[in-house]
Amino acid sequence: MKDADDVVLVDEAGRAVGTAPKHSVHNTETVLHLAFSCYVFDSEDRLLVTRRALGKQTWPGVWTNSFCGHPRPGEALADAVSRRAEHELGLELSEVSLALPDFRYRATDASGIVENEVCPVFTARAKGDPECNPLEAVDARWVSPAGVLAAIDATPWAFSPWFVLQAPQLDFAASAQRV
Repeated sequence: MKDADDVVLVDEAGRAVGTAPKHSVHNTETVLHLAFSCYVFDSEDRLLVTRRALGKQTWPGVWTNSFCGHPRPGEALADAVSRRAEHELGLELSEVSLALPDFRYRATDASGIVENEVCPVFTARAKGDPECNPLEAVDARWVSPAGVLAAIDATPWAFSPWFVLQAPQLDFAASAQRV
């Protein structure tokens, strides 16, 4: 498929304005493009966190939300979420829901590579346990939302910048603070 590694470029309002090969947009001058994040929960309401593969271009080896990705041109975001869950973690999802439709961030990795994304955030339920694709994630753990929020507060440098920004905005953060 020709467009399999293309990302959707967006303008400041988040409207699609073109496409580009994924490898060409992640650099020191990354153009604004569309991505997504997903937070996966199990039947006990534990959150799945993953540790990014050491070969990742940005933030290798840091802990992050369950998974992230980019929709292909013309692909619905929910379909992209399901595709990446299977690819990265071997997971089938249910109850996929849009939690933060307008999330956007820009962050620069220690290597100088910039992430510059309009990044809607989803939540979902896992059907089963993860099996990490070693090119994507080197570890996965089910954790309590309250515990991960405390860890982010204590050591934000150990987590991806989008995770640090997104997690406190999600509904689980409000319930975790009440516990």
